[in-house]
Amino acid sequence: MSDTPLLLAIDQGTTSSRAIVFDIHGEIRTVAQREFTQHYPAGGWVEHDPEEIWSSTLTVTREALAAAAGPVAAIGITNQRETTVVWDRATGVPIHPAIVWQDRRTAARCRTLRDAGHEPVVSEKTGLVLDPYFSATKLAWILDHVDGARERAAAGELAFGTIDTFLVWRLTGGAVHATDATNASRTLLFDIHAQQWDDTLLRLFDVPPAVLPEVRDSAADFGTTSVAVLGHAIAIAGVAGDQQAATVGQACFEPGMVKSTYGTGCFAVMNTGTEAVRSRHRLLTTVAWRLGGEPTYALEGSIFVAGAAVQWLRDGLRIIENAPQTEAMAAGIPDSAGVYLVPAFTGFGAPHWDPDARGAIYGLTRDTGPAHLVRAALESVCLQTRDLMTAMAADRGATIGRLRVDGGMVENAWLLQILADIVNVAVERPRTVETTALGAACLAGLQAGVYRSIDDIGARWVRDTEFMPRMSARERERLVLGWESAVARTLEHRG
Repeated sequence: MSDTPLLLAIDQGTTSSRAIVFDIHGEIRTVAQREFTQHYPAGGWVEHDPEEIWSSTLTVTREALAAAAGPVAAIGITNQRETTVVWDRATGVPIHPAIVWQDRRTAARCRTLRDAGHEPVVSEKTGLVLDPYFSATKLAWILDHVDGARERAAAGELAFGTIDTFLVWRLTGGAVHATDATNASRTLLFDIHAQQWDDTLLRLFDVPPAVLPEVRDSAADFGTTSVAVLGHAIAIAGVAGDQQAATVGQACFEPGMVKSTYGTGCFAVMNTGTEAVRSRHRLLTTVAWRLGGEPTYALEGSIFVAGAAVQWLRDGLRIIENAPQTEAMAAGIPDSAGVYLVPAFTGFGAPHWDPDARGAIYGLTRDTGPAHLVRAALESVCLQTRDLMTAMAADRGATIGRLRVDGGMVENAWLLQILADIVNVAVERPRTVETTALGAACLAGLQAGVYRSIDDIGARWVRDTEFMPRMSARERERLVLGWESAVARTLEHRG
């Protein structure tokens, strides 16, 4: 039996659903994971089957609970953000596949709104830009393209949610329709200053208020799991979008601290405290977490393709068999021989925000081999991170001295060294790299009384490895100039 309280985190990501049981010290006791299907019904479209998300989540949650050496005090949920689901309130059945955050089908709608001059007011209220990345235009698209959906939504028969909301609904047997402030802040419908759904934005995006969930703190009472679902009534006590959860898991509790998560995409988040800093470099202003009704804000830079570039090398080009191969391949050559991969496969995120851009490779010669493409792909992750760090430092008016990293890619030590070299800051990898799930567990533990405060959580963060810059300034400048040229050409010849 366990001699310490246990916390279960449901980490519902873009490519898999996981459940991880942590003890109070942040040590992993058990993990269960299931991948699920990615659907690409048209160019630039990405969908998930909500029922497959639910079944995979339910399976891993049951497995983790069965393997836990003791009772679980509370459940925290973290999720792929912006992905949009609409379901029937009476049956709980989704009316359309989930439209994933990567999906670009509403790019034309966003362009129309920008051209009509709406972006300034949207940005002022939400901290975001008008881009198909976010939920509002996805939600409107579903309501417009499913027969009778708009009328049913207005009548209160349908419910909207990001994935956290859908899971809370299902786990509680339909008893709770709620989200947290971090997920709400990614919809383009939530005023991050007033901390409420905004009528002006609802009218702009043509979204009926009746479909919206209640917005709660990130550590809050989200109901209990239905006995019929899990066999136990367990408190759901924490919810946060994946990048905000990782910020908690990385204990970035002081203004100026930065974490960057390397998964399918790359997401860098800087804590800005009680100030919602407006970016002058097209970064996002977002809610880092909300506790006791008080929001903590952050600047965020979103890169759509990080680990997805490695997946493309494996599944698209078939030049590697698995991701761990990339470390030895990249380290086995002195440089990328002038090859640059600009992985704008689904458009550019921050700081360019161009949904029509497409990926490109520059500098190919007859001598280019698989290792050069692999190294260029990994370097692109670091070079994109540098773009974000440069923008963050300029927006806050202060240099960044350290970067805490997590996500599946940080197992690659070569990648973290070249990251430190290119960004020119110390890179810290924590002992527990599953910081997204850990953050959700910590929020649940905070609500459940397992932790006294966020300072209590922060005191438990432990560094595993530190990577210090060692690249010469001249070599760094050469790499950066080549990258900037490649990005400029990609933007000029966008799709």
